[in-house]
Amino acid sequence: MDSGAGESSAADDYESLMSTTDAELLKSAWRNEKAAPEILNYAADLVQRSRQQIQLMEEMVDDYINDGVDPLTVSLYQIDLDRTMFLLRSYLRTRLQKIEKYVFHIQKTAEEWNRLSKQEQKFASRFAGDIKNHLDQSVLSRLPDQYQSHLRQSAASEEGDMVPEPQLDSYVVCRSKKYLGAYQLGDSGEELINIEADDLYALPYKSIKPLIESGQVDLV
Repeated sequence: MDSGAGESSAADDYESLMSTTDAELLKSAWRNEKAAPEILNYAADLVQRSRQQIQLMEEMVDDYINDGVDPLTVSLYQIDLDRTMFLLRSYLRTRLQKIEKYVFHIQKTAEEWNRLSKQEQKFASRFAGDIKNHLDQSVLSRLPDQYQSHLRQSAASEEGDMVPEPQLDSYVVCRSKKYLGAYQLGDSGEELINIEADDLYALPYKSIKPLIESGQVDLV
């Protein structure tokens, strides 16, 4: 098989994948996940496509090195590869950190539980079990019965008062992708803000959560 034809085919496949702007979509998903106080919906399709891109880029870089392609060209593709790998790993790592921090809250909240991938759900269940067992063995088993719950301070306390929850009222910085006009921030109907395209806003996360979920606004 002609090596030049192989190089051309690999490059064409790579350019075809990159033309879908998945690199920008991954960067946006990564930024949103890092800035949001709660865990967001798992971007399953985007993660799968990004993994395919990484595999294709790795094969292409190896072929270029073996075929003696100009080192500058190889380094440019390697930079793209490294950037994509960093974004994907950081995106997944950020999600795992949120699962570890809010695992008991996520487990009891069906909406948030369904935001996890199957692998993340398995991790969350295993992590929660390990934490519970550790607390039981090291501390809780030595306390009076009314204080042995890992979810509440005592038997008389509200359910889940020991469970950390994301602070949805915290402020985040966001940018709108398009002009949205007057947008209601609160439930009272009195708090209105005019949202322009590409402008930056510092707003309560809870008030713009629907815009983030619909992809109209990105966190920065």
